[in-house]
Amino acid sequence: MENFERHDFVVEDRDTGERIDKFLAQQDEDWSRTRVQQWIKEKRVTVNSMAIKGNYRVAEHDEITIRIPPPRELNVEPEKMDLDIVYEDGDVIVVNKPRGLVVHPAPGHYSGTLVNGLLYHCRDLSGINGVLRPGIVHRIDKDTSGLLMVAKNDMAHESLASQLKEHTVTRIYTALVHGVISHDRGKVDAPIGRDPKNRQQMAVVFKNSKPAVTHFVVKERFKDYTLIDLKLETGRTHQIRVHMKYIGHPVAGDPKYGPKNSLPIQGQALHAGVLGFRHPRTDQYLEFDAPLPEDMASILTRLRTE
Repeated sequence: MENFERHDFVVEDRDTGERIDKFLAQQDEDWSRTRVQQWIKEKRVTVNSMAIKGNYRVAEHDEITIRIPPPRELNVEPEKMDLDIVYEDGDVIVVNKPRGLVVHPAPGHYSGTLVNGLLYHCRDLSGINGVLRPGIVHRIDKDTSGLLMVAKNDMAHESLASQLKEHTVTRIYTALVHGVISHDRGKVDAPIGRDPKNRQQMAVVFKNSKPAVTHFVVKERFKDYTLIDLKLETGRTHQIRVHMKYIGHPVAGDPKYGPKNSLPIQGQALHAGVLGFRHPRTDQYLEFDAPLPEDMASILTRLRTE
């Protein structure tokens, strides 16, 4: 039997009349209408248990099931890259990812990623996440900089993934956010799911969502911004960016969740500066830190003089 990935959706009133390819493409940022149309042709999409055509328009209460085939075995080529390796042994690599670098290949984008560089660097990465994401235990967004742990073998991958699931990994981020936060520390406990108004984004929603908790501590205040450290209790997609927008202090420079960028930075001013975990083989606790990237540091220097 084919090992497919199943997704189920129930159409709400606001989506009535939408073409099914457009509706499904809005459910996941990695799905294009072209890919959805191909799945429809392959009869991988059913509505109320019936195969449909690509021009079908959804109706309220339609029950849609999509069965996505496993990725084809593609060769992800090693590419020489100037990586900032913070730590490495026979089981684990900790790398400081620069802003602008995509973590792993995706359909239609198979080169120039951190995985391509890692494959050139060491060749031996765990295979648990398949050919497109070898060794990748967790991700940070393309335009977020900072520390990432990568597994060199399946034993290490299983251990690190388990620690993430059990919330025992230390992950501390530094962010510059809009506005002046008056209190010195805070906790955002608000569930995150797809934004029903914009399926390409995440949002705090109370239906079809997952629990999400972020703690923050104020480090420095400026005229129009606040520098904070944030600690993740959960690891939802875009969690920090969504939570900070939710409390009225979006991350500076964030092209998706913040106001128009007026700072000299490409992407959000968010840096994964501290990463700690138990070594999968020795069980020794390891913790690493990476300094702020140059663009964030120069912005802070400027703000301190204003």
